[in-house]
Amino acid sequence: MKRSLMGRLWPNATALVLFAVFAFPVYWMFATSLKPTGDIIADDPVFVPTDITFKHFGKALDAENFWTLVGNSLTVTVLAVGFSLVIALLASFALARMRFKGRRGFLLTFMIAQMAPWEVMVIAIYMIVRDADLLNSLVPLTVFYMIMVLPFTILTLRGYVAAVPKELEESAMVDGCTRSQAFVKVIFPLLAPGLMATSLFGFITAWNEFPLVLILNKDAEKQTLPLWLSSFESTFGDDWGATMAAASLFAIPILVLFVFLQRKAVSGLTAGAVKG
Repeated sequence: MKRSLMGRLWPNATALVLFAVFAFPVYWMFATSLKPTGDIIADDPVFVPTDITFKHFGKALDAENFWTLVGNSLTVTVLAVGFSLVIALLASFALARMRFKGRRGFLLTFMIAQMAPWEVMVIAIYMIVRDADLLNSLVPLTVFYMIMVLPFTILTLRGYVAAVPKELEESAMVDGCTRSQAFVKVIFPLLAPGLMATSLFGFITAWNEFPLVLILNKDAEKQTLPLWLSSFESTFGDDWGATMAAASLFAIPILVLFVFLQRKAVSGLTAGAVKG
């Protein structure tokens, strides 16, 4: 009994400690954005705001180019994730179901690409974009964000496609479906958890990306929210309430997406990790 109790107690206690460590900065960010300026700069920290104000959010929302940059971030993120999912669906099906020469080398290449730090390629990417006369454009950001999340997307979806029994596809083909029709009607509906997991990862990666936009887009109206948020000192000065409100606005889409997709995302990641 004691061993069983301890076996359940220490994992739960560890989970609670880790949750507190990781959740407290997020809570402090949102709490600070709702506090009056006097409570923010007070010598004694106010952990629970009692006098809630939304004026900091108003200042952040009225900041120059804020809504333009929101549109830029959403555009490049949604397009990058959408294109990567389309390509990854086709590639993962080929890798999971077909046998062709160079298949293992192809997989190894994607694994290496997944491990490679993008920061070391920023100069080369800048030269490519500059020579193509596409600086201060959203097109290069969309393309490179798509490439950035593509290896993980393909590897995860490959494992999930491999987990679908071949008999389902073969039965559909016996009933008259072509291979593409069997994929669309039988396999694709079963890939929802994997699609949720990869789209969540891709959205977070593209939404938070900073180095590329810093190098490629110097025009203030062609930048994205991470770069705008990094310039809080020149935008808001020492107004930490407005700064925390801006950070909260930046984090809200990720938090909302994660809340809606967390169960599907976890099941998709685990399924893609153990099969294939």
